[in-house]
Amino acid sequence: MNRSCLLLISASLLLAGCAGVATHPPVGTLPDSTPQGGMPQQPVEQGGAAEPVPKPVMSGNPAVVALLDRAHIDSAAGQREAAGASLERALRIEPRNAWLWHELAQLRLAQGQYAQAITLAQKSISFAGSERGLRALDWRVIGNARVAQGNSAGAEEAFKRAAEFEK
Repeated sequence: MNRSCLLLISASLLLAGCAGVATHPPVGTLPDSTPQGGMPQQPVEQGGAAEPVPKPVMSGNPAVVALLDRAHIDSAAGQREAAGASLERALRIEPRNAWLWHELAQLRLAQGQYAQAITLAQKSISFAGSERGLRALDWRVIGNARVAQGNSAGAEEAFKRAAEFEK
């Protein structure tokens, strides 16, 4: 690819980020699916149609939005290392963004890096504040990582904590 083409793509990504509020599904999940962690993004009501659940606002910073978009594209293409690098760059811009820590935790879980996934999810929890839904998702990442590590008691405790935040 020539330099002008790369500049055009970069500018397009930045402009796309400026076009609206940044909302993204977690890295490694498909839109309108059940993300890793088991929380459906669209609840089903008995006898009625599902109401769409608004996706969380991850960032208002166009550079972070572009990096998130790149991470999602790379993850969907199976390029998890590149996705991780994009998320790490986004975290250098917004180090207190709990959603970015959560995204990286989910990615590390998908990569089989269970101890790191737990540490990153705990970091997300530390910045999540009153975002109960995010805290629940983080505890589910921790629970899933502990299951993979063979720590069933720790996993059960994590899933209980997730359930408390889902109430």
